[in-house]
Amino acid sequence: MARTTDGDGTPVPQRLLAAATRLFADHGYDRTSVQEIVEAAGVTKGALYHYFGSKDDLLHEVYARMLRVQQERLDAIADADAPVEQRVRDAAADVVVTTIDNLDDASIFFRSMHHLSPEKNKQVRAERRRYHERFRALIEEGQDSGVFSTATPADLVVDYHFGSVHHLSTWYSPEGPLTPQQVADHLADLLLRALRP
Repeated sequence: MARTTDGDGTPVPQRLLAAATRLFADHGYDRTSVQEIVEAAGVTKGALYHYFGSKDDLLHEVYARMLRVQQERLDAIADADAPVEQRVRDAAADVVVTTIDNLDDASIFFRSMHHLSPEKNKQVRAERRRYHERFRALIEEGQDSGVFSTATPADLVVDYHFGSVHHLSTWYSPEGPLTPQQVADHLADLLLRALRP
């Protein structure tokens, strides 16, 4: 039976994910071996296969854990008792901050997504679609109530914003002049200016 924690109490799955994330970020998914991951995590291959069926499963989980956090936060924002314009701004800013906070995860995923099995790829696309649909529903709520312009279809608005988010890993630097929140505020304000009638 695989041990569930190490000496400092860190659960084995988290150790494996941390090691895989670091190695995928440094060397690339395709140039990282299972052996390197288990050595970096200080576990056996048996432990890896106990928690994750494959390296493919590790790659999926690197992205899925970030998406789960983002989905929970979006659901809370969307369900809040606030004007739709505020909820859209909060949601638009939140996805930027959480992506920057998990920049390694995001960049690994967008660089390596094509390595996923067709089944895992389909699963990830469904998870992302659920997030995008919830975000689009907020845009549509604002359009239906006259708060936002209907000149641009909600789908295009969502694609526009998430296109910006997906490219953060190509240009954002923690050493740069803007904090994650400042970047988030600028992008959220851009989105709202585009949506106002």
